[in-house]
Amino acid sequence: RFCLKENIMSDWDPELYLRFEAERTRPARELLARIHHPHAMKVSDLGCGPGNSTALLAQAWPTAQVTGVDTSLNMLNKAQERLPQCTFVQSDISHWQPDEAQDVIYANAALQWVLDHETLLPHLVAQLADNGVLAIQMPDNLNQPSHALMRKVAAEGPWESLNGEAESVRKKLLTTEEYYDLLALQGCEVDIWRTTYYHVMPSASAIIDWLSSTGLRPFLDKLSEDQRPEFLRRYLCELEQVYTPRADGKVLLAFPRLFIVARNVENGAI
Repeated sequence: RFCLKENIMSDWDPELYLRFEAERTRPARELLARIHHPHAMKVSDLGCGPGNSTALLAQAWPTAQVTGVDTSLNMLNKAQERLPQCTFVQSDISHWQPDEAQDVIYANAALQWVLDHETLLPHLVAQLADNGVLAIQMPDNLNQPSHALMRKVAAEGPWESLNGEAESVRKKLLTTEEYYDLLALQGCEVDIWRTTYYHVMPSASAIIDWLSSTGLRPFLDKLSEDQRPEFLRRYLCELEQVYTPRADGKVLLAFPRLFIVARNVENGAI
């Protein structure tokens, strides 16, 4: 009833991730639309994945040097194949430091996997050129049923001792006010907003397909091959109680996301 590729636990799976490319790229486009920097020449895409967001940046700034950054070699290989004109670098975002100051640092659905935002965001702002822009979009869905129920299943099954480890991979975001203050103190002009998308899914099992390449990975990584099918069976049963069919038989997946566009104006002019 749901599809789970065996190699999902070894590395990020580009094909599984791109199964919902249109839905994943929509927030990336909307983040990009709020960046005003017509003459950007140095652009970096943090957590670039298979290059769907990097392609948007290359189109927006065709003369810029566009660099994609990711920890996954599978994702980087897919991105390089897709965008041979761009540069791709394997690096951990928390330690990433470009050779030159960047006009745009773009991070679409990536920073939620990186801990200690109080240190990370000032570090990223420090990599900006004068008048440079840090643009961030992060899922803010840990309290949604899709994620609360995976924690519930993890806590109740024979694998309950692994639940704490899995949850430690991704922490709840800071508050909107905390992000604003953090960036304002770095001399940034901050535009911040939240959007809830309602993704139309063919069934509750399709939610598992979606999350298997992202939110479910920390839980599945901790399970044996024998445990995973039972975990997913229980999780699907829980999902079907909450994500019930609408009038056309499809289900709606509510997906809140936080957007931030911070311009480094302390030493630059708008």
